[in-house]
Amino acid sequence: MLRTYLLVFVVLLGFARTSAQPLVKVSGLVTDESGNFLQLVTVTVLGQSQSNVTDEHGAYNIYSKSKAFTLKYALLGYHPVLISINQQKAGRITQDVVLSINPNELEQVTITNKQNQLSNSTLINIADAAAMPSVSGNFEAVLKTLPGVSPNNELSAQYSVRGGSFDENLVYVNDIEISRPLLVRNARQEGLSFINTDLLSSAKFSAGGFEARYGDKLSSVLDVRYDRPDSSATTFTAELLGLALSSKIVNQHSYLLTGIRYKNNTGILNSQDTKGVYTPSFTDVQLLYHYNLSPRFSLNLLGNYNSGRFKLIPESRETEFGTADTKLRLNIDYEGEEKDNYQSAGGAVTLKFIPKPAYVIKWISSYFKTDEKEHIDMVGWYLFDKGAGTAAAGSAIGGYINYAMNRLTSQSFSTELKADQIFKNHTFSWGLRFERKDYNDDLNEYSLIDSAGYISNQQVHSFYQDNSILVKNKLAIQYYTAYVQDSYPLSSNTDLQLGLRGSYNDLSKQFLLSPRLLLAYRPAKNRKIFRFTAGVYQQAPDYRSIRNFNGSLNLNQQAQRSYNTSAGLDYAFDALGTRLKFSSELYFKYLDRLVPYMMDNVRIRYLAGQTASGYTYGADFNIGGEFVKDLLSYFRISFLKSAQDLKDDGLGYLKRPADQRVNFSAYFQDRLLNSPAYKVHLTLLYGAKLPIGSPLLQRYSDDFHIPAYKRVDIGFSKDFLDDFNVKKSGFLEKYFSSFTASVEVFNLLNIDNTVSYLWLKDLDNVQYAVPNYLTGRRLNVKLAMKFKKPK
Repeated sequence: MLRTYLLVFVVLLGFARTSAQPLVKVSGLVTDESGNFLQLVTVTVLGQSQSNVTDEHGAYNIYSKSKAFTLKYALLGYHPVLISINQQKAGRITQDVVLSINPNELEQVTITNKQNQLSNSTLINIADAAAMPSVSGNFEAVLKTLPGVSPNNELSAQYSVRGGSFDENLVYVNDIEISRPLLVRNARQEGLSFINTDLLSSAKFSAGGFEARYGDKLSSVLDVRYDRPDSSATTFTAELLGLALSSKIVNQHSYLLTGIRYKNNTGILNSQDTKGVYTPSFTDVQLLYHYNLSPRFSLNLLGNYNSGRFKLIPESRETEFGTADTKLRLNIDYEGEEKDNYQSAGGAVTLKFIPKPAYVIKWISSYFKTDEKEHIDMVGWYLFDKGAGTAAAGSAIGGYINYAMNRLTSQSFSTELKADQIFKNHTFSWGLRFERKDYNDDLNEYSLIDSAGYISNQQVHSFYQDNSILVKNKLAIQYYTAYVQDSYPLSSNTDLQLGLRGSYNDLSKQFLLSPRLLLAYRPAKNRKIFRFTAGVYQQAPDYRSIRNFNGSLNLNQQAQRSYNTSAGLDYAFDALGTRLKFSSELYFKYLDRLVPYMMDNVRIRYLAGQTASGYTYGADFNIGGEFVKDLLSYFRISFLKSAQDLKDDGLGYLKRPADQRVNFSAYFQDRLLNSPAYKVHLTLLYGAKLPIGSPLLQRYSDDFHIPAYKRVDIGFSKDFLDDFNVKKSGFLEKYFSSFTASVEVFNLLNIDNTVSYLWLKDLDNVQYAVPNYLTGRRLNVKLAMKFKKPK
């Protein structure tokens, strides 16, 4: 089968003969005049398209196709450096560089760089997001290959980090906190996430132990930047799953970024067990405008419109499940349909003022409104075949009804003042924030199970679900938060960061204090960094966490609280002819107050009226580098245990829904057909089984499980204008700076992964867990073009 896909790839791309000229690989470190590593320094081979950025250790690797060339090192706030190199033959050289501060430029980058050096976060390689084969097409697919993140659903942009729920993750774009729709219950309803990969300039991710400058969530932070691009550019991507168009326009005092994305994954959804007419349509439009009003003032405007429409007219379903000894088959005939509509719109205004060098003040205000509607009116008539193939040999007949007419309108307004300043050897930060959230929720849904003409109403008011909900809720919550943070060196090799967050909300009426600490130690003349973090993380109640299964609200809910500590090591070393980086972290989290929840696909259902205590501990290990020239690959494995004890249930500690004991991922890139221009991109994901309980039990349970998640995605690509190509099309060179064709195979091994269960009964009132499978093997073809700037 793999040979077949390779043949398709070759036919699509042609047998363009290419050969690689002798290469010179340059590696080294970039520091400032004090010896501090400089991150995000752009390293460019002048006259070629080769470029790279330094990592958190100041390290870089770059290649030249010629033996005589010039390297440029550039970072805002520093004087650029040009170095000429003339090698007698191809090979590898080391070139370390020291950059000096340019006092005539804005020094916000100096502050940001110092904060990045003392940060418990991972810098994400942006190029991975574009090259990695992904069914969802969302940037978050990259996160699922990172340490601490649990993968179990390729259709969803949501993710679990170190035993936490989806709600425990913070996402920022240009310092603006981004929220997600609340009503989505199935990943196939999800569309495009907020983050537009084509507009990205940088991204970093922390799986825990993050700074006080970030908000009040328990698990993780994704910090994304849309910054000034190096030059104007227009890109267009077309694939079987959708279209994307982006434009970057750079002027002397301003720049404009725009992005339009469209997604239609009908072909992917047709691989699921439920057959019918799928009509998914997802659109996202973004705009970012930045203008320097003066050398000290600048204005930044961000606008977004995101729309998702999903319609399903189901016809039938056939699912085989059971054990090797007991094979079961479920056949369902449907009537009715499902229609969902999600729309979000809003924007943000950021004013930046630099009263003096190394002192930056920002005023950020944002408003977003989301309108979510779901309409489900569906009847299913089912037949259980218990192995003999006929109804008479042992089958069960029944039907079920699902109805929902729900609408949720949510609005969020926030305004924030924050500042960063360097004085002497201290980097001091502070911030004040006000946020108001309004919710208007109209719930009307019910479900019935009918076995052979007799509607079963036993245990209808179970622990997990109610058969009928008719509620209207209206709620407004106001949040007030503040933080202070100071980073400074204890010695030439040791840095300390101390932070404190304070918050208050008018729902729980709690005043919360969250101290945080980060200690980093770098041995002299060593490529190691040791980190230790400790802190308190408190998550104030929000609308989703206070809503019970029956729609009622627990207005007395208190904030969830976690005490976190971790110890980590980053080690950069040379092996296999390249620079590799090994990262490891041990962590422990004790949660003395949390709100228990259940998972159903991507729908989080909180036990809002109950509280629990719990713990999570584990270890993450990751190694990565350019195992193949100029292509980054990495491998990681994570272990964890997460449990909770519901108060007053007398059962002790049980597994939390995200207790996924082992996670493994690999992202590997290589070259094909003896030509560097042909590339292969391979993603492997493994997540151990997840605990789940029966929906008709009268208490929380972990006595059942979802099988392990296993998935392999592969992509093949060729850039016809790659520097490695000796012969290039004159037409393409005239109009494009990059022209890449790709073929992707999703779920290469065609593994049936279970995401949730459909719970049905037979004539004897015996309940069956029928697996809901994720997507099967599918082929995708993609063409990405980057246009040259008109002369």
